Amino acid sequence: MDREVCKMNGDPFQEKSINLTHIESRPSRVTKDEYEFFINLDSRNIPLLTDIVKTLRNEIGANVHELSRKKKKDAVPWFPRTIQELDRFANQILSYGAELDADHPGFKDPVYRARRKEFADIAYNYRHGQPIPKVTYTEEEKKTWGTVFRELKTLYPTHACYEHNHVFPLLEKYCGYQEDNIPQLEDVSRFLQTCTGFRLRPVAGLLSSRDFLAGLAFRVFHSTQYIRHGSRPMYTPEPDVCHELLGHVPLFADISFAQFSQEIGLASLGAPDEYIEKLATVYWFTVEFGLCKEGDALKAYGAGLLSSFGELQYCLSDKPEIQSLNLEKTAVQKYPVTEFQPLYYVAESFKNAKEKVRRFASTIPRPFSVRYNPYTQRIEVLDNAKQLKNLAESISSEMGTLCSALKKIE
Repeated sequence: MDREVCKMNGDPFQEKSINLTHIESRPSRVTKDEYEFFINLDSRNIPLLTDIVKTLRNEIGANVHELSRKKKKDAVPWFPRTIQELDRFANQILSYGAELDADHPGFKDPVYRARRKEFADIAYNYRHGQPIPKVTYTEEEKKTWGTVFRELKTLYPTHACYEHNHVFPLLEKYCGYQEDNIPQLEDVSRFLQTCTGFRLRPVAGLLSSRDFLAGLAFRVFHSTQYIRHGSRPMYTPEPDVCHELLGHVPLFADISFAQFSQEIGLASLGAPDEYIEKLATVYWFTVEFGLCKEGDALKAYGAGLLSSFGELQYCLSDKPEIQSLNLEKTAVQKYPVTEFQPLYYVAESFKNAKEKVRRFASTIPRPFSVRYNPYTQRIEVLDNAKQLKNLAESISSEMGTLCSALKKIE
């Protein structure tokens, strides 16, 4: 089913007997006294879509964007425009969740499977704006967490990047990061919001790359809440709460890394499928398995490294191949998902990596640019002069504040 986004003054749909399954109007943020309409068409009316777009653009003079979940010629894949719209796909997981593959350590454990369903139900029923339900973890679950926490903490001082080590004591102080306690997602999410505006959202399993990256555009990280099976505490075939809280969360509290992660998410919005695959690969080699320079040394900042005792040691040994981050090359690099990485990419800094993502995003074929408005928590599509003027005025105001502050410290 296609969704259209348009600004219009007439209604040609009735004339062509078009069945609308959803229509939503909002005051225009660009033109005073006009409205924006978000419309879903009945799938049976799709053959008439070309005529409708032509009518809206040519006869009414409307500004129209055709958005589709299934990429078609001249169509932009659908993407969320408001943070609330993350509710639309948060439960469309690809694997795991309450179900487990036959090779999963917990597959033959009925108690573990029932427990996973409890976590999945929390994620399925969650909606944006609600507090994340707290979980009473069992003693066995806390024991598994404690094993992972204790072992990784011995490596962090020598193997983790400065940003991770700087934030970790704050997580221990304010979020309950302890060997005998699994932190609650709600407590961690509130902490992140005070640091960088990032927040956590519970998810039952793996999302598609497009949906997961779209969350990052809003500074939302879809986080699992369950923990790996206790029989293999140092192994998990999918992301779990150890991976999320020990690997990802500390870096999301850093301003530069948060901006870098959001840049990847923004670049994904409306991108063709082939570029989503490239951005997901960039994410894999940076946010998940990235290394960075600290003086003459290399340190880990990727969550897949910071949550794996074995690979955290391996990545900084002389065994893997190390290359400088080059997004044109990195974006098409093949990688294994069930073993240690044979190749890692090194970022000069998060700032440098962010600039590389911006340059890479400029090569993505889409007929507009996007920006995130933190005040309205909306994605603004920049595709006309009035929107660009509004953006320029906003930047001018910020520059005025910057110049004033500089004068005061001279």
